[in-house]
Amino acid sequence: MSVINYANRVIDFKIVYYGPGMAGKTANLQYIHRCLPNANRGNMISLATGDDRTIYFDFLPVSALTVRGFQTRFQLYTVPGQVQYNATRRLVLRGADGLVFVADSQFERLRENVESLRNLEMNLREYDSTLDEIPYVLQYNKRDLPNLAPVTYLEFVLNRRATRVPSFEASALEGKGVFDTLNTVSRMALASEFGKRERRDEAS
Repeated sequence: MSVINYANRVIDFKIVYYGPGMAGKTANLQYIHRCLPNANRGNMISLATGDDRTIYFDFLPVSALTVRGFQTRFQLYTVPGQVQYNATRRLVLRGADGLVFVADSQFERLRENVESLRNLEMNLREYDSTLDEIPYVLQYNKRDLPNLAPVTYLEFVLNRRATRVPSFEASALEGKGVFDTLNTVSRMALASEFGKRERRDEAS
């Protein structure tokens, strides 16, 4: 959940990028980090194995605009894609205000996408939460590669909630769709938080 510092009028939001290994979660954060002005980004922390797969998390504090008198900041994380690091996935997921599921668009990765999405739902249940309760978007990454599944098929397989969530075609290495994804999930997290605050104010 968001952390509010009333003294300094700052709200910190945690956005987690989830998905199978090598789907492009880290590439998203790397592109965002490269493109943001120095004043709007923090240091990027990445812990990786020798084959350059993230095994812990990337953390990128991104400053945003002031909303209703509060400065908003978004802390971006990725989870490790490999199954053996599920305890770390679960730990990074804790307290998320928004989620981006990064799917690999290649046909041969469809099963891994489905398994990773199920794993996300399972880990959320550990915190008595569901995808219906958290601002959440899908990103169909690697649209620049061959052997791609059609977006309509990816939607059928992965975007099957009662109300479909926003989804984006992307090539994280080229930057296509990266900021569309981030901007949408950020706006959704902001709307969710301020909606909760308004409901609390009305009830008090």
